[in-house]
Amino acid sequence: MSRVGKKPILIPDGVEIKIEGQKVAVKGPKGELSLEVSPEVKIENRDNKILVLPAERKTKEKKSSAFWGLTRALIFNAIKGVKEGYERKLELEGIGYRASVDGKNLELKVGFSHPVKIEAPEDINFKVEKNIIMVSGPDKQKVGEIAAKIRKVKPAEPYKGKGIKYVGEVIRRKAGKKAVATTL
Repeated sequence: MSRVGKKPILIPDGVEIKIEGQKVAVKGPKGELSLEVSPEVKIENRDNKILVLPAERKTKEKKSSAFWGLTRALIFNAIKGVKEGYERKLELEGIGYRASVDGKNLELKVGFSHPVKIEAPEDINFKVEKNIIMVSGPDKQKVGEIAAKIRKVKPAEPYKGKGIKYVGEVIRRKAGKKAVATTL
């Protein structure tokens, strides 16, 4: 039995949900998302609540209980995304490292001979304030994916901490050559 899957999902005001077979479409003020649901799960809309139930089969499969919790989490994330949206913040650290928004695209100047341009997919927005880059949108997976792609351009290095890191991420620092030489 899935503990996550058992919980009903309350539908907030301003959010519309359409269930057509195994396809769920969620529409709200921040955007529109749709997802395809596995046939091992059944979705019902009762009394302004969404219930995710395992499909009735003759044999209980381990797969169906795994998809049960996963499907409930994906639908919950989609509802929260179209209602409030998701945001990831990245921090630039290093002398001369800059970021700017050029139209819908992000331009990074992080010590390479050329600026690195990252194109924004549909529904994803970039915002830059000083050395903080904010990636926002209704789809949790896309926001996290784009933030990881930005971080991958120049990950923070362990000696001086220069590079791109998530806000609040702790970079374990290593001692340099001088610190190692004095201990011997």
